[in-house]
Amino acid sequence: MSNLHGFDIFFIALYFLILFGIAWWAARREKAVSSDYFLASRDVAWFAVGASLFASNIGSEHLVGLAGTGAGSGLAVGHFEWLACLILLLLGWLFVPFYLKSGVYTMPEFLEKRYNSAARSYFTWVSVIGYVLTKISVTLYAGGVVIRAVTGWDFYTAAIVLIVITGLYTIFGGLRAVVYTEVLQAIVLILGSITLMAIGLSRVGGISGLEAKVPAGFFSMWKPSSHPDFPWTGIIFGAPILGIWYWCTDQHIVQRVLAAKNIKEARTGTIFAGYLKILPVFIFVLPGIVAVALFSDVSNNPDSAYPTLVTRLLPDGIKGLVLAGMLAALMSSLASAFNACSTLLTWDVYKKMRPTASEQQLVRVGRISAGVMVFLGLAWIPLMKFVSSQIYIYLQSVQAYIAPPIAACFLLGLFFRRLNGTGAMASLITGLVLGVLRLILELTNKATGGGLAPGTLWHWIATINFLHYAVLLFVICTAVLFVVSMMTPPPGADKTDGLTYVRAAPGAAPALLEGETAKDRKFEIGLSVLLVVIIGVLWIVFR
Repeated sequence: MSNLHGFDIFFIALYFLILFGIAWWAARREKAVSSDYFLASRDVAWFAVGASLFASNIGSEHLVGLAGTGAGSGLAVGHFEWLACLILLLLGWLFVPFYLKSGVYTMPEFLEKRYNSAARSYFTWVSVIGYVLTKISVTLYAGGVVIRAVTGWDFYTAAIVLIVITGLYTIFGGLRAVVYTEVLQAIVLILGSITLMAIGLSRVGGISGLEAKVPAGFFSMWKPSSHPDFPWTGIIFGAPILGIWYWCTDQHIVQRVLAAKNIKEARTGTIFAGYLKILPVFIFVLPGIVAVALFSDVSNNPDSAYPTLVTRLLPDGIKGLVLAGMLAALMSSLASAFNACSTLLTWDVYKKMRPTASEQQLVRVGRISAGVMVFLGLAWIPLMKFVSSQIYIYLQSVQAYIAPPIAACFLLGLFFRRLNGTGAMASLITGLVLGVLRLILELTNKATGGGLAPGTLWHWIATINFLHYAVLLFVICTAVLFVVSMMTPPPGADKTDGLTYVRAAPGAAPALLEGETAKDRKFEIGLSVLLVVIIGVLWIVFR
């Protein structure tokens, strides 16, 4: 706290005070029924859906990672942010109608409805293990780096306090508390980051001054196909596969649209979130480039870009606002992970074993599950000193390797009625094996300093760009899904009716949703088209 001025402490205290007020309000409204605890009674409006989607996505690792990558290689990493704008439209227009009409609580539950219970179990445990090993631990690690650099606080003490605070409102308030606190956190995060960007750009002489002080190509987003990190071929063909998995099938994201009042509100929320996702390139990546231009030592340690700007650039008072935004990013990610794990463990594990469990029992198990996640988060803290940042990068990369088969099963399952549970499981297992193989070979090759002999299949698998590998994995898993499905009996009508697209009669007008007018539909289409045009223009400007 000695690094902070009284004004900074005031802003941080104000943030926590409002946060506690929202969490208290949400907890008071919470009823002992599963639909309220896990899906906020399905009455969340579009603004809260969109803000929550944005806040749950932006974690402390985003602040460190996007700014750090921007400092190291420029704007190209922003492709993932702007692609997310388009994938969110896919979520709203393609996936949301099926998710909400099916009445599911979780994504594994939808996979069971479309395929079989084995697919549900697989996806449940892959998700839970992934949240514990990556989302919770990486968020804590990156948050610790930022908090320690900016405030001088002891990392372990700060992490324990933040986990406990986040865990309390998640446990007692359920998804309602998570969603509405994330609305506040999104606002604080955006305001703080815009302030940092504006001050940074003014110090460096604006965009033109910044371009003159950084290496050529930093503002060019389209890289050659041989680029080690962001080849244009991988961006166009590989990144959307990962985007579909993350934005359209991941529980901690999709749970927000499942909680919407209706399909119309959910869709409008995804469109709103799509517009918000334009911002990270400018408020997270661009400040990383500013840090390189202003402070020469940042180029030696790009991950220090964001905390360096906060500590060296911001005046008293403003630093507190930005720090509040950083705390918001950390807490929103943790709360989302805790709540998603709680829902999965309760709905896909406990309720499967105890189908007659009462509403009160389900809520109680949900709270216990969230508490277990909080405990696991705390248990990670003493182990962090033994783990390097590189290991966290590799742990996160495994998500990229398990994403293609999951994306294939969800996306193709909506369009092809012939695909069945046997094919889905064969595809999921194939993808898992090939994904783990890539991870092991990649780690082995790094650990041995390039010990895998060049020219061999193993070396090629270990060194191919991960986006290109995702494309290959998607093609293989798709082939397995189709071939195995065609070689086994077709699924029953209960696995396809209402869960796959049916071609409308020629000339038939699109069916309007409940509470939706033709004017509403045209407005939503207009907003969606405008968003696509904006992204296209931005890609041309920063080509």
